[in-house]
Amino acid sequence: MGNHSAVSEFILLGLSADPQVQALFFVLFLVIYVLTLLGNLTLLLVIRVDSRLHIPMYFFLGQLSFLDLCHSSVTVPKLLENLLSEKKTISVEGCMAQVFFVFATGGTESCLLTAMAYDRYVAISSPLLYSQVMNRQRCMGLAWASWGLAFLDGLINILVALNLDFCEAQTIHHFSCELPSLYPLSCSDVTASFITLLGSSFLHFFGNFLLIFFSYVRILSTILAMKSTTGRSKAFSTCSSHVIVVCFFYGSGFLRYLMPPSGSPLEAVFSVQYSVVTPMLNPLIYSLKNTEVKAGVRRFLRKCF
Repeated sequence: MGNHSAVSEFILLGLSADPQVQALFFVLFLVIYVLTLLGNLTLLLVIRVDSRLHIPMYFFLGQLSFLDLCHSSVTVPKLLENLLSEKKTISVEGCMAQVFFVFATGGTESCLLTAMAYDRYVAISSPLLYSQVMNRQRCMGLAWASWGLAFLDGLINILVALNLDFCEAQTIHHFSCELPSLYPLSCSDVTASFITLLGSSFLHFFGNFLLIFFSYVRILSTILAMKSTTGRSKAFSTCSSHVIVVCFFYGSGFLRYLMPPSGSPLEAVFSVQYSVVTPMLNPLIYSLKNTEVKAGVRRFLRKCF
């Protein structure tokens, strides 16, 4: 694991040193986390039990909901623990594990959003061939590829990061372990890790973003060519939720990982948006913007109550 013997744990400074502010943050993030769990679990159950939602679009949405549960659970429980604890520490091994899972789940979300953009492109440009092109085998393949590529990407980054040495500095000016926050603490050369992070960010995240962008260029050209106003409106409606989620995810993610590590409060703000708020908002966005999901939720609640 490299030479980490001089430092066995890190101190996560979190978002504030004021006990009263920490108490407020604890309540706020606890509410956000509970809403994240409830929202995504409800969406998963609705998609599972409602046969009307057993189509590729909602298969990917179910994958996204499960992923959001995982992504928020990587950082939020430790954040809540530290907000109540005087000793705000995390072991070096625990920190590296958190780095890996933040990277892997974030990378999987990037791939899934790309698969969802491809699904919308096929549905709008070739509606008659949709069920044939987006068959169960292809959907499962895209889902497995998303998880597999992201975890491989995370593994490559963490294997390079394990060679970093941490000698004296222990304080992380952040609420969770992320690679950019660890670089200022290293007493060894971080060039290899930084180049790996930068390269994977461009290839994995920026590459997926370009695929999403070009998918929507084709989608937009198809929609504008439609003669029916109702058809255009329905097509825009089916894409709007996905576009909003992509903007939230990539906006905060790119700003967090591409800005130089400086301990700035903006870093924490972008990370909170990226890893805490977005997983809560995704099921709300899809529930409020998608009529089929709203109808499915109503049917599910009527069965339960």
